[in-house]
Amino acid sequence: MMTAGFLGEKLAKTTWADDIVNALRQELLSLQAAGSLVIPEEPGGWWHQYVCPEHHTELLFDPQENEPEAIACPYGCRIQGEVYRGAWLVFKHQSLARYCLQAAAVYAVTREVELAVLSKRLLVEYAQQFPKYPVHPDAQPWMLKGRAFHQALTEGIWSTTLLRAYLLLLDEGVEFTPVERQALDTFLTMLESSMKGYRQILIHDRNNPENNYTAWLNASLSCVYAVRGQIEELKELIEGVGGFKHHLTIGVKPDQFEFEGSVYYHIFVLRAYMISAEMAERFGIDLYSVQGESGQSLKGMFELLITLANEQGMLPALHDGPMARVPYAREIAETCEAGLARYGLSGLIPILAEAYNQLGGKPVRSSLEALLYGTGEWPVEPSFGDRGSQLLAESGFVIGRRSDSNLSFLADFGPHGGSHGHDDKLHISLAHRSGDVTPDMGMVPYGSELRKQWFAKTASHNTVSIGGATQAHHTGRCVRFENGAEATIVWLQSTDAYSGCQLDRHLLLKGDVLVDWYEVELQEAASIEWWMHPTAAVQGGKLQALTEEAAAALLQPIDGGAFMHVTGRYTDDRELYLRYTLASGAEVYHTALVQAEDELYQIETPGTTIDPSQRVKGLLHRRMGRTASFIHVYTTGEQALLKLRDSGEITVTSGNEQFTIALSKDSGLTITGRG
Repeated sequence: MMTAGFLGEKLAKTTWADDIVNALRQELLSLQAAGSLVIPEEPGGWWHQYVCPEHHTELLFDPQENEPEAIACPYGCRIQGEVYRGAWLVFKHQSLARYCLQAAAVYAVTREVELAVLSKRLLVEYAQQFPKYPVHPDAQPWMLKGRAFHQALTEGIWSTTLLRAYLLLLDEGVEFTPVERQALDTFLTMLESSMKGYRQILIHDRNNPENNYTAWLNASLSCVYAVRGQIEELKELIEGVGGFKHHLTIGVKPDQFEFEGSVYYHIFVLRAYMISAEMAERFGIDLYSVQGESGQSLKGMFELLITLANEQGMLPALHDGPMARVPYAREIAETCEAGLARYGLSGLIPILAEAYNQLGGKPVRSSLEALLYGTGEWPVEPSFGDRGSQLLAESGFVIGRRSDSNLSFLADFGPHGGSHGHDDKLHISLAHRSGDVTPDMGMVPYGSELRKQWFAKTASHNTVSIGGATQAHHTGRCVRFENGAEATIVWLQSTDAYSGCQLDRHLLLKGDVLVDWYEVELQEAASIEWWMHPTAAVQGGKLQALTEEAAAALLQPIDGGAFMHVTGRYTDDRELYLRYTLASGAEVYHTALVQAEDELYQIETPGTTIDPSQRVKGLLHRRMGRTASFIHVYTTGEQALLKLRDSGEITVTSGNEQFTIALSKDSGLTITGRG
């Protein structure tokens, strides 16, 4: 956290801080007047259960409520039950910790004593209440059990917010009575004991030091040691097994991606690292420039975010993690503001602009996170510049992105991702410069049945399944990555998704043309299913309605079929033409080569993880047999025309672009002719 004096300087040095301070101050006074800043005597539950069982959307949270009789979903459902109340309590406790920090930060700027008193009251009351919470009796068996919450993980996160407020108050010279100091000391002692105990279980008893929990247990302890001035304990935490340096080495891949291959958990861990580094800096210890044994670094983790974001600054929802939600946007804002201030990476500005857009409807600084960590002014039109294609060899992702193309892709071939992985090898996400076309949908809150029954399954991704079954947990490989002057060419392969099956996906990005050639070889004949789930509006194709019986028979063998409907069969003879229209008005054209044995269907599936109840229309391209060649081409400007030659080569024509390609078992896709 920046020093209190630095917070005060922002009013004079920036154009945005004054509006933020006024808004944060008014919010606090409004909540206090409404009597909403009251600490519950009950501990929180598991926030992932805060989801509507009918619509699978996250339930609404109103910070002004103290005792809701029922909890509302966005569609008007009124939900009751202990698990939902427990989840609501998580949000309540977290919001109160945030308001404690918010009051301290606004006090540091305005010097209004009422706000210091408010922050101090919330902090001391939590310190007094914490010993009264039992080790949570209702936590699930796999959890590290907390007191204030089901999970010790949630407790660790919550405690860092409270203790950063405590440090800011101390920095500002706010005094505490002997009784208050005793309560706070008891809280710190119990918190330290708990966090150290959880680290023992996780790192040593379970031999799982790379777990993302570890980063937060470390962050919580770092805050405790910063408050108490315990430098030797902090040094031991940094240097020991599972400590900051060790976790950076084992929890982050050499390509700078958190080991689970999830952007959400990457942000999650990076945020904890930045808090630990902030606490260490109070002792003159620099963790911001520390590197892991393979060059992993905090700066590198930020640079990876810049690599992965789309042109609007939206981060992809790879593996588990939401596409967008307010608490996640706040985490992105805090982490990236701190990263921008520390490393000066201008590529973080579009990511921040998108986070603030999700928080307040405008891509401008607008939150507590900006006040705490934001520095300087942004350019009028922030942009990433030319980022180019990139292979993340260790994490198993490849980005195809060229300065001369409006199209880009992100493909997944690497490790499954453990408990947060999906059955999605050789998945591809397609984007236009003005927005995503076929993104990875990410994950709903874990309390939804759609987590395991749909969003983690192969059929919910843009890849291939066999016989309706989901892929086995496995790792594919990148056979070829060539980023040449004319085109970016990628060859991805999987041999362990299914027994007796080889999957090969070949991608070629040339100008505003993306060729996607997916080859499947089986030892025994089966149904081979190619899936595509665009979030953009879909038009085109000769569509024939199917009877309910025919549709049900088609979906019967498909995993997740209960959540999926067939709305029609495409009857185009040789080529299928579709058009995707983005919210920006941009259009992407999709041409599929239709061969004699192929079946193509329009399907309806659960929507994005932001709102699964708003169904999306997708494409199922299916063939029965031992082999399949699924050839799809995406273009901008106008539709591509495909000509299959007797030689097996394909000529692609779109606007002024015309070239011929061939597929070789040795080298993959090659351009064999032009014009």
